[in-house]
Amino acid sequence: MTKRALCIGINDYPGTDFDLSGCVNDAHDWAQALTRRGFSVQKMFNHKATGTQLRHAIQALVMGAEKGDSLVIQYSGHGSFVPDLDGDEPDGNDECLCPYDVGTNGPITDDELHALFAPTPKGVKILMISDACHSGTLTRFAPLIPPTAIQEKAPSTLKVRFLPPAVAQIPARPPRRRPPAKRSKALLLSGCQDDEYSYDASFLGRPNGAFTFVALRILETLPPDATYADWFKEIRKVLPSPQYPQTPNLHGTATMKKWKVLD
Repeated sequence: MTKRALCIGINDYPGTDFDLSGCVNDAHDWAQALTRRGFSVQKMFNHKATGTQLRHAIQALVMGAEKGDSLVIQYSGHGSFVPDLDGDEPDGNDECLCPYDVGTNGPITDDELHALFAPTPKGVKILMISDACHSGTLTRFAPLIPPTAIQEKAPSTLKVRFLPPAVAQIPARPPRRRPPAKRSKALLLSGCQDDEYSYDASFLGRPNGAFTFVALRILETLPPDATYADWFKEIRKVLPSPQYPQTPNLHGTATMKKWKVLD
């Protein structure tokens, strides 16, 4: 059995005026946690994480997997949305990730991710961890100090990890016929719901995503036989909070949710 991971952190978004602060730290922190659990980790930061490079890296990770392998794809950066043109989204939008060059070459939609994950061989566990927004704008909000953090004064101005579609230079796509219902081969652990913000924050003077900060600290307290459902339950005891009104999500089949954490 092989355990491999791809950790992506993007703070810089050239030409958008929407740079972030904590995403590269997030990716470093996830990479360290995954390495301790036996994963071989590839890291992609800022200009190394263009749309083309990300697609190729995810494809290589999936296509190189064999039965019994465990894969993790972690992403911290901006999220956005595009109009859903194939009728598979109840809210009328396709959620998407924003590569480094999103301002010139557009985002990676959830439809594309589904297609990239589709060739995953049977018997391979694949987890997608996303600390990004799917709706919202830059905003001012009160600082969060979760119960797991040491109390200290945090900045009163926080950024959300959302890139408005107009800024992302999202290209028009031709209408498509409604496809059959999709069943992703990946379990998704995300920092918020599709209509919420994920916050770019600071803890102990170090920028981090609020979800990443909480999730990794809880990870260290889990028993060896904990499942993703167990991990998620503990995360939800901290988020949402009055200061960080983001509701983490665990999306996948009942079987996936019973997988042992990072096994």
